[in-house]
Amino acid sequence: MARRGAAALVLALALLAVAPAGVGARGAGVEDPADDVQETWSLEPSYARLEPEPEPFSPPLPAGPGAGERGPRPPQPRPPKKATAKPKKAPKREKLAPQTPRPGKNNSRKGVRTKSSEKAASDDQGTPLARDAVREGCPPLGLETLKITDFQLHASTSKRYGLGAHRGRLNIQAGINENDFYDGAWCAGRNDLHQWIEVDARRLTKFTGVITQGRNSLWLSDWVTSYKVMVSNDSHTWVTVKNGSGDMIFEGNSEKEIPVLNELPVPMVARYIRINPQSWFDNGSICLRMEILGCPLPDPNNYYHRRNEMTTTDDLDFKHHNYKAMRQLMKVVNEMCPNITRIYNIGKSHQGLKLYAVEISDHPGEHEVGEPEFHYIAGAHGNEVLGRELMLLLMQFLCQEYLAGNLRIVRLVEETRIHILPSLNPDGYEKAYEGGSELGGWSLGRWTHDGIDINNNFPDLNTLLWEAEDRQNVPRKVPNHYIAIPEWFLSENATVAVETRAVIAWMEKIPFVLGGNLQGGELVVAYPYDMVRSLWKTQEHTPTPDDHVFRWLAYSYASTHRLMTDARRRVCHTEDFQKEDGTVNGASWHTVAGSLNDFSYLHTNCFELSIYVGCDKYPHESELPEEWENNRESLIVFMEQVHRGIKGLVRDLHGKGIPNAVISVEGVNHDIRTASDGDYWRLLNPGEYVVTAKAEGFTSSTKNCMVGYDMGATQCDFTLSKTNLARIREIMEKFGKQPVSLPARRLKLRGRKRRQRG
Repeated sequence: MARRGAAALVLALALLAVAPAGVGARGAGVEDPADDVQETWSLEPSYARLEPEPEPFSPPLPAGPGAGERGPRPPQPRPPKKATAKPKKAPKREKLAPQTPRPGKNNSRKGVRTKSSEKAASDDQGTPLARDAVREGCPPLGLETLKITDFQLHASTSKRYGLGAHRGRLNIQAGINENDFYDGAWCAGRNDLHQWIEVDARRLTKFTGVITQGRNSLWLSDWVTSYKVMVSNDSHTWVTVKNGSGDMIFEGNSEKEIPVLNELPVPMVARYIRINPQSWFDNGSICLRMEILGCPLPDPNNYYHRRNEMTTTDDLDFKHHNYKAMRQLMKVVNEMCPNITRIYNIGKSHQGLKLYAVEISDHPGEHEVGEPEFHYIAGAHGNEVLGRELMLLLMQFLCQEYLAGNLRIVRLVEETRIHILPSLNPDGYEKAYEGGSELGGWSLGRWTHDGIDINNNFPDLNTLLWEAEDRQNVPRKVPNHYIAIPEWFLSENATVAVETRAVIAWMEKIPFVLGGNLQGGELVVAYPYDMVRSLWKTQEHTPTPDDHVFRWLAYSYASTHRLMTDARRRVCHTEDFQKEDGTVNGASWHTVAGSLNDFSYLHTNCFELSIYVGCDKYPHESELPEEWENNRESLIVFMEQVHRGIKGLVRDLHGKGIPNAVISVEGVNHDIRTASDGDYWRLLNPGEYVVTAKAEGFTSSTKNCMVGYDMGATQCDFTLSKTNLARIREIMEKFGKQPVSLPARRLKLRGRKRRQRG
């Protein structure tokens, strides 16, 4: 019975999720009035299916000296270092028939897909390339996701350690200071035709393609414009991919950031694959980053690989969802769990796409007094896709487990009001989706349609607070919480994204207690402040008054993630966060003014953290089950932290809740306020605290509140009585009079006496 709900959800997903994967931003700008209507796939021409698939080529095992090519043979005369020296071209072939998208790919791509493989297919001894083989494809081996370890990458030479073979990974980023241990590519030690970089797959693999980039650098222009591909079973005897009777030359890059895909004319089965540059940018060097596409062949006798293969038992929809598919998936979840879910939108994007959110609660649509509100946000950067898919997986998982009677999930849903906003920047996502998981590059789709980085687009309240503290205007003129948004930010002419305004209105409307915004490109949890206090520094540890609470919240996620606190794991790009167990203070990493984390802390009650869920911003579809396993427990544990600290009601003598009452904790220079019903939640670590509640027109009240180690917030209620002045005002207003201000009356009398004397 526990799994019937899961099976039903999978069936529903299979029936509903049939929209073409290639729906791009061009068609997404207009809302579809019939969200539940699915488009059908056009049938592929029969000749495309009947064509036989060529068998993969496998290089022979070595049979002694001279049995095969050993190392790169002397190349044909070719002008080196000439970007204009065009590689050998084969006759054009007819266009491929309409195809269904590959797993994890899209039909239209922003990245460059060269035609060399299609051209060569018609020349390869007359053997045509089967369209089914092209459509099927193979996933990346994992250079970008770090599945391929540094020990599996080798090169002929390298300029220095920081430009070694281990840095030749797709989309790897250079450090702030180039020419250190963390540079942005593999670069050969010499510029000649004998240089190579190779990958040891550690098992027989059907290689199908190569993706390359140039060097990530602010100052230098280095990329490879053409190359050969070789394969081997033993790393000594190499077979070069052929173009008819000669070695095939693949077109490389024309600049350093846009990835270029070359598909092999026929899949090659081998253990090793080698890239041999043939030409490179005129004034540059041989430098490249790469990813290899390949399908590892089954090896039941290899215990090492069986042990490290990741599987999941959760029946979820592990695929990439464009905007339309995302809406339909939300609808399926809502239909499966109508009693605990609600779909709503918080506004629209620049292109008019609705910003959909899903609420999960035992009473969806209403705030329950005493029940904390939690949110997850993903997709502020449209190309950081993993967070978006994790959110869609999470809402499916919570629905399934609730129906299955999982006591932990049932308790979480019944005691928490959860909001999930999976795509804050749908315009940017549609751009990234067109590029695809490997060909989108590092930045395609990061910004909104009007070029704004949402993550840094919130008002800078840090400066207002710190300047007030320096002038000693706190708390009289500027409080330490609920700092007002500057007027210039609210004007229509301000450079503020409509998505940013929507989030601000959302956070002001709902009394969130805790939130996480999921990002990508790193593996760490960052907590505020994100902005340095010293104007002349770019990195400086800048803690909030709640630093210990934020550290715990960050550690609660990182410590339950499968990789974040693993001291043996390789750093994603340049930063090693192991010294703080997979967590970092945002300002000590890199300063950001106007971050969501800082704004949330200074303008609302919500404690917000940035959760970077993976080195690869846009992992291949085949990686989603493993990424879900990496993050599933962390996502749940982090939500449970909303129940840590104290909570309660602030009421008057008649039992009515007092809104906007200030809750202060002795020794912590940051207050929070009660919600409209007078309820509050204050995140605190275990300990004993002196807590004061105060409200305008009421006498303050102070209590000692104990926070234990067990999960569950301590109840700490306050009853406030009105001040004498407030009572007098009430009585006077009741009879239509205004209370007399005694100090003002004395001043008037003094002024009258002075005038009489004069």
